[in-house]
Amino acid sequence: MSPSATSNTTANSAAKARAAQAPPPPPEPLAHPVADSHTHLDMQEPAVADALAAAAAVGVTTVIQVGCDLERSRWAAETAAAWEPVWAAVALHPNEAPRLAAEGGDALLDEALAGIEELAALPQVLAIGESGLDYFRTGEDGVAAQHRSFRAHIELAKRTDKALVIHDRDAHADVLRILQEEGAPERTVFHCYSGDAEMARVCADRGYFMSFAGNVTFKNAQPLRDALAAAPPELLLVETDAPFLTPAPYRGRPNAPYLVPVTLRAMARAKGMPEETLARHVAANTARAFGY
Repeated sequence: MSPSATSNTTANSAAKARAAQAPPPPPEPLAHPVADSHTHLDMQEPAVADALAAAAAVGVTTVIQVGCDLERSRWAAETAAAWEPVWAAVALHPNEAPRLAAEGGDALLDEALAGIEELAALPQVLAIGESGLDYFRTGEDGVAAQHRSFRAHIELAKRTDKALVIHDRDAHADVLRILQEEGAPERTVFHCYSGDAEMARVCADRGYFMSFAGNVTFKNAQPLRDALAAAPPELLLVETDAPFLTPAPYRGRPNAPYLVPVTLRAMARAKGMPEETLARHVAANTARAFGY
């Protein structure tokens, strides 16, 4: 290969790599505005002002900024206080609880939970989350701390009359069991719903909201689409979980609230519903779930 050909090949490879990491183009605006029910603006590259402007331009006019530890929960509360389209959820992520317990035992976990309780009293904080169980990243040695933390968050959501936002990964049976044992809050949201159609029917029977993310668009996600088909429109939410779970065909590129329309349109196809009809359901459901 000649030096010039080698140079061209290198340049083409670099261009492809840059394109693969570039933000996806904005989708067509939605016919009816909706909310991104779960995002992490603190983990995204654009400034908050830019992220909110891009979202509003395509019909995503409200975002729920979610904390995963005490520091990020404080950031969520501060950001919600500063920006009208933003509401906050505060909690210790299920993987944060065993980390704290391993570092400082029950005392350190209790101290962090007390900090979350202080934040929960703020008017811009509408939810306790994301809390729950995650057996994918945490082994058996962390299960007890996760259960303890999850039960504490359930109790806090009920006592403060806030929505409970659940992270459930590879732990469906235990999440449902603990909710039954503790008594679920009146407004309970399964963030990034990952169960099957049978679980969706259980959630529907109990009045739990189910929020679907960009992974519902993935080729191997037919079980998720089956669950979506089984879920009643009155309990559906949409989210990005940005910067994670970018919907197809942009998988692997940065996710952000402005990409909600891509996921919502895929949801509408899976439900066999007009886009605007589903958007109206989702908008009303999110306001009802979070109480704004």
